[in-house]
Amino acid sequence: MKLVKKFVKVTARFDEDGITPLSVQWPDGRVFDIDRILDVRPAASIAVGGLGIRYTCRIGKKETYLFYEEPRWFVEAKIN
Repeated sequence: MKLVKKFVKVTARFDEDGITPLSVQWPDGRVFDIDRILDVRPAASIAVGGLGIRYTCRIGKKETYLFYEEPRWFVEAKIN
């Protein structure tokens, strides 16, 4: 299994506290609500490359990283 950088659409709130992602839209049109933001920090994606703000998100029962690499968002997607 290999990880690749997958750019995604994100609905986010921009306010005085910064950027808060609310949902992620996968390229096939599926939308996943972000239930909780567990951590936010500047970080690099070691697996697929890229540098930006890394959000550790809970979507359903799964934790995943969502990166804001201005001006785009990406996830580390698994491919076979």
